[in-house]
Amino acid sequence: MLKKNLFLSVFALLSFLSLQAKEGMWIPTLLNKYNIEEMKQMGFKLTADDIYSVNQASMKDAVVLFGSGCTAELISGDGLLITNHHCGFDAIQNHSSLQHDYLTNGFWAKNHQEELANPGLSVRFLNRMEDVSDQILAGTEGKPNDSISVVISRNTKQMIAKASEKGKFEAAVQPLFYGNQYFLYVYEVFTDVRLVGAPPTSIGKFGGDTDNWMWPRHTGDFSYFRIYANKDNQPAKYSPDNVPYKPKKFFKISIKGVQPNDFTLVFGYPGRTQEYLPSQAIQQIMEQGDPDKIKIRDLKLGLLATDMNKDPGVRIQYAAKYANTSNAWKKWQGEVKGLKRLNAIETKQKFESEFKNWVDANPERKSRYSEVLPNFEKLYSQIASYTKANDYYGEIVLRGTDIFSIISFFDAIEARWSTLSTADQQKIQNAIQAKLDEYFNEYNRATDEKVFGKLLGLYAKEMDPAFLPEDFKTLMSKTSQDELISKVYRKSVFTDQAKLAEITSGLNAKKLKTLSQDQVFQIFRSLKKQFESKVEPYFTSIQKQIDGNMKTYTAGIMEMNQGKSLWPDANKTLRVSYGKVEGFEPMDGVTYIYYTTLEGIMQKDNPAIYDYNVPQALRDLYQKKDYGRYGQNGQMNVCFTASNHTTGGNSGSPVIDANGNLVGVNFDRCWEGTMSDLMFDPERCRNIALDIRYALFITDKLAGAGYLLDEMKIEE
Repeated sequence: MLKKNLFLSVFALLSFLSLQAKEGMWIPTLLNKYNIEEMKQMGFKLTADDIYSVNQASMKDAVVLFGSGCTAELISGDGLLITNHHCGFDAIQNHSSLQHDYLTNGFWAKNHQEELANPGLSVRFLNRMEDVSDQILAGTEGKPNDSISVVISRNTKQMIAKASEKGKFEAAVQPLFYGNQYFLYVYEVFTDVRLVGAPPTSIGKFGGDTDNWMWPRHTGDFSYFRIYANKDNQPAKYSPDNVPYKPKKFFKISIKGVQPNDFTLVFGYPGRTQEYLPSQAIQQIMEQGDPDKIKIRDLKLGLLATDMNKDPGVRIQYAAKYANTSNAWKKWQGEVKGLKRLNAIETKQKFESEFKNWVDANPERKSRYSEVLPNFEKLYSQIASYTKANDYYGEIVLRGTDIFSIISFFDAIEARWSTLSTADQQKIQNAIQAKLDEYFNEYNRATDEKVFGKLLGLYAKEMDPAFLPEDFKTLMSKTSQDELISKVYRKSVFTDQAKLAEITSGLNAKKLKTLSQDQVFQIFRSLKKQFESKVEPYFTSIQKQIDGNMKTYTAGIMEMNQGKSLWPDANKTLRVSYGKVEGFEPMDGVTYIYYTTLEGIMQKDNPAIYDYNVPQALRDLYQKKDYGRYGQNGQMNVCFTASNHTTGGNSGSPVIDANGNLVGVNFDRCWEGTMSDLMFDPERCRNIALDIRYALFITDKLAGAGYLLDEMKIEE
C-alpha cells in the first residue's frame, strides 16, 4: 500500500515536468500542506481553514452538491442558494405549462409561501472527509485480486455503517488514484428544496446550444432555490411547517468587479476527469468513442429540433432532453479537436517512454511495473469492438428514445415483482401513476416515433451483426422505417397514456405479462438480452482488467513522482481549483478579452431566433443604461473567463475572490479547452463564469425581485 506521504495532489500529464498553478482539482483537506503558499503568492488572502475546517464555519459549509450533478452555494442566512439556470432547468420545466410558462417568462416568488417545492431534489452538505486508506485496505496485503475486492467491500460497508450514525448522515467511501487511496465523505442531506426565482430562458439560456461551450458568452445562467428545515434546523421531508434553513456559513457578495490577473477560486463537485489514461485509451476516445456518440446524437438532435421549432408545446416538453443531449454532443466535438491540436497520443506515448525507462532502471521496479504498458496494448485491442457496441447500446437503447425509457421502467418492475412483498408491490403501484404523469408530460408521440425509427435503423446498420439478436435482424431486414413506425410503434400500448394507466391499475403478474407481450417491449427485451449476453460480460471483464492495470500504472506514476504534487481524478467529491482572471488566444490571430457586456447581448439580439430573442424589458434597461449599482462606467458586465480547472459538476460552483467573496457563478468551459478532462492546456483551458453583478442586476432591475437582495450581504 502506498503511504500517505505519497498522496500529493496535481500531476500535469501534459508537461510532466512543470507544475501549472491553474491545473488541478485539489482535495481541500490537503491545501495547507501543498497549495496554500502558492495560492497566497497568486493573491489569496485567507487560510486553508477558511476554505475547509471541521472545527469552525468555513467555505465548505456554504457549498452544496445540488441534485445529482451540480453545485450550488448559500448567499443568505435564510438558506437562499444560487446555482445555474441549467442546473435548475428540470425543476423550472416541471413547474411550467402553456398556462404558466416559466421557461419563457421566468419565475419569481414574492414571498416564502410562493416558493415551489421540488419532489426528488436534494442538496448535500459535506460534514467531513478523511483519508481512510489504512482502514479500507487493512487485511488486503498479500491477497489475490478477487480476495482484495471482497475485503475492501467488507471494510467499506462497516465504515459507512458507522459513519452514517444510524441514518443521521449519508456516507460514502470513494477510491482515489484507481484504488491506491480511499477517502470517507460524510454528508448531511436536505430534501426540502424550493424554487425561488429564475430568469426567462431568453436570459438564463441566452444563445442556447449555439453558444453552449463557446466564448464570448452572454448567458445569464442562474437560478435561486431555498433550503428548508424543521424547526430545529435539521433535515426534514417537505412540510408546510418547515422553515428556511439557517446555515453555518454563507458567501458575502462583492460587486466591485474582476480585473485581469485577479485570483479566483472555484469550490465545488467536479464530476469526472481521466488525466492518467494511457495513449491507447486516448486514441480509442479520439477515433472511435467520441465520433460514434457524436454521430448518433447528430441524428437525434436534428429530429428533436425540427419538431421543437414547429410547436411551442413540444419545445417545452423536450427542452430539458434536448439540452442534456446536446451538451455532451458539443463537448465531445471540442474534445476531439483539442486532443488533436495537442498531439495527445504522441504526448502520452512520450511519457510512457519515460515511464518505461524509469521502470527498466531498477530491478525492483521492473518486477512490479514491466508488464503494465504491454498489458494496455493488449487490453485496449480486445475491448475496442465491445466499446463500440456498449456506446451504441447506451446511446440508442438506454437513452435514445422515450418509449424505451418507459418500457425499461416496467421491465425492471416485472423482473422483481414475484420477489416483492405485498407492501413493496403496493409501493410500486403507488409510484406508477406519478411516473406515468411525469413521462407523458414530457412525451410527444409524433416526435418520439421519428427518433425511434431513425435510431433503430442506425443500430441495425452500424452494429456488428454478432451483437444483434436474430429476431431484430429479421424484423429490420423486412420492415421499412415507415412500417416500423406505423405497424409497430403506433400500435404499442406505451404510446397511449389512458390505456397504459388502465392496464397498470391494480398491477399484478398477469398484467405485467400482458405488457411484456407488446411488440416494442419485445424489441427492447431482445436487444437488452443480446447486449447482456454478448457484450456486457466481455466489456465488463476487460474493463475490470484495464482498471486493475490502471491501479498499478498509477501507483508507478506516484512512485516515479514522489515529492511532486499529484492530484486524483475528479469523482464528484468536493474539490478546489484556483487560477486567475484572464482571456486567451483560441487560434492564430485571434485574442479574446476576459469579459463580455450587455452591449454584446444587444448585438446578438434577433427576435426571429428563439435563443437570441432578448426580452423587451432588457432592451429598455439597456437603452436607458439603467444599471443601478451593478454597472460601471456606463457598462453592464455579463460574464468572464478565468484559468480554473473545471469540469461537469462544477456547474453552479462559486467563483471566489482573494478575500473569500462571491464574484461569479461558474457555468461552462471554453470549447477550445474541453479536452481538459483528459489533458489540460494552460494556454486555452478557461472556465466561464457569470458575473455576479449581472445576476443581481437581472434580479433587481428586470425581475423586480430586489427583496431577495435584502437577504444578502453585498460589498459595494
